[in-house]
Amino acid sequence: MARIVAIGECMGELSETGEPGVLTMGFAGDTLNTAWYLRRSLGMDWDVDYLTAIGTDLLSDRLLDFLSGEGIGTGHVRRLSDKTIGLYYISLKDGERSFTYWRNDSAARRLASDPAAIAKALEGADVAYWSGITLAILSPTDRAALLEVLSQFAGRGGKVVFDPNLRPRLWESADTMRGWIHRAAAVSGLCLPSFDDEATHFGDASPVETAERYRSQGTARVVVKNGPGDVTIVDAIGAVATVPVPAAAAVVDTTAAGDSFNAGYLAAELTGASMREAAQAGALLAGKVIGARGALVLQAVQGHEG
Repeated sequence: MARIVAIGECMGELSETGEPGVLTMGFAGDTLNTAWYLRRSLGMDWDVDYLTAIGTDLLSDRLLDFLSGEGIGTGHVRRLSDKTIGLYYISLKDGERSFTYWRNDSAARRLASDPAAIAKALEGADVAYWSGITLAILSPTDRAALLEVLSQFAGRGGKVVFDPNLRPRLWESADTMRGWIHRAAAVSGLCLPSFDDEATHFGDASPVETAERYRSQGTARVVVKNGPGDVTIVDAIGAVATVPVPAAAAVVDTTAAGDSFNAGYLAAELTGASMREAAQAGALLAGKVIGARGALVLQAVQGHEG
């Protein structure tokens, strides 16, 4: 049995149903979205666990029940009696989303306050998956602790996969964000950045420049997403290739486009696909996800559950 551990923040998601004034609530978050799609894309010879911190209140109980019900392991979810989970509200306009958050004091901000617990969660795991949001919500001390645990995991042969997922509003400053993102890349064997974010916040002129910058920080391989544009992949020896993205039938909601791409990519690569084949799988899944509302789109993965 192989195992992947996704590390990050899961929040309550409030979204519009299409009927004026009526909202629906679910659970989502960038690394949780990827874990959910991984669970439905990988065979049952893979365990998918989620590492986070939540409260002991009823809403946190509901989240834990949701994770368990979806087949995602919860054995390393910390329960904090003085905290609860964060919430966010999605607004949609022409298929593009904007968010309103209530998360400043969420339990997940303390997910790395016990480094020994993280190390224990990673014992025997094959893959650790995390993001720039995972890093951003932590204190500087906890960021450093998480980086150290992941570095040790990689040193033992574990695969560390990182999506920079740049969200400057979560960071103390843009310079702080850029510095920690590069430190995170240095302990990660595979990075999955999005070019539009990287161009905005790092000034990259092309996806290849994004890939080479991450490789210069110590990442062995990079897969650069570019919205509806080609995916750029750079392998461990520096060879560059581009993979066309098939046109989506319709763009209803771009929520979780990158998260689902990451899941499709990883599920394919972890089961033997080449980087090019994995990028094609990621693009195919993301194209289905953006054709429906919400972060977790069941019809996008029906027929592919392991």
